[in-house]
Amino acid sequence: MTFLVGGIITVSWSYLPSTGGSLNLRVVRDTTLYILIPGVLAITHGRHLGYRVDRKAIRNTLILAAFVIPIYVVGSSLPTIRTYYPMWETSAALGSFLPHSVKQFIVVLAAETYYRGFLCVGLRKIGYKSAFVSPVIYAFHHLGKPPIEVVLSAPTDVLFGVVDFNCDSLLPSVVAHGVGLMLLDWLVLHKPLIPPERVVHWLSWIPVHM
Repeated sequence: MTFLVGGIITVSWSYLPSTGGSLNLRVVRDTTLYILIPGVLAITHGRHLGYRVDRKAIRNTLILAAFVIPIYVVGSSLPTIRTYYPMWETSAALGSFLPHSVKQFIVVLAAETYYRGFLCVGLRKIGYKSAFVSPVIYAFHHLGKPPIEVVLSAPTDVLFGVVDFNCDSLLPSVVAHGVGLMLLDWLVLHKPLIPPERVVHWLSWIPVHM
């Protein structure tokens, strides 16, 4: 049932009319497909999507955040990242940035509910193999984003899945992804913390356009 519904959600997300660059419409679409539908299935079939917080979840959250936040900081200096982000129009003015960040965090929560909750924590009976259910789909949905992000999307999906599965909670990936994306937008809206040419040189061993 999970795989059937997951496939329907994936196809629906891919083929529904474009949100036209509207963050408000993206919030509606993603919460409907990624939270409402999996949530109904979880309730009716006694499934668990990872909406829980305990000491282990908090510990894993801090560890994952400590690992990924520096990656967001370094990545914010890459030319392709600075061209692509923020994904939706905003500015460094708090009156614009804060509402934007809240809405974007909801989009992240929806995505994590689907990828790490419905397709990972929710498949707990198959063990850690559940972390390998969604990487291809996750990477597919990153097509069109900066090349380095596409390359890293599948490994990131597995990492987030393993960490969430370990503590049976979405908290680590929601915080790492949501706060990380908020930080990335903020940094991109300001002068680079690290000279872009230096970061490009550091990552020159990766065969993609930076």
